[in-house]
Amino acid sequence: MSSKSQKGSFENSLERLEAIVEEMQSDDLPLEGRLKRFEEGVALVRECKKLLESAAKKVEVLVKSSGGKLETRLFEEVRQRLRETGSGDYEVEEEEKE
Repeated sequence: MSSKSQKGSFENSLERLEAIVEEMQSDDLPLEGRLKRFEEGVALVRECKKLLESAAKKVEVLVKSSGGKLETRLFEEVRQRLRETGSGDYEVEEEEKE
């Protein structure tokens, strides 16, 4: 699924969730209708969560530091460091301990 379709899907799901909340707050909706909306809302929340997790994975890069410790870095941070060094190597600088 492309990021554009994920964005549209996420936004559509979020809009539908907002509509469901409004419907459920209405006194006109019978109990059976509220239960159906609740079930639909739970499915939408799960889908939104999956889309958000997928997006988060795309912007994070796992980098092995010089100390052998695995650290998560944001993709933009890694890209900027690679531009600065002009090489394909990336090492996390260890902070000095006092």
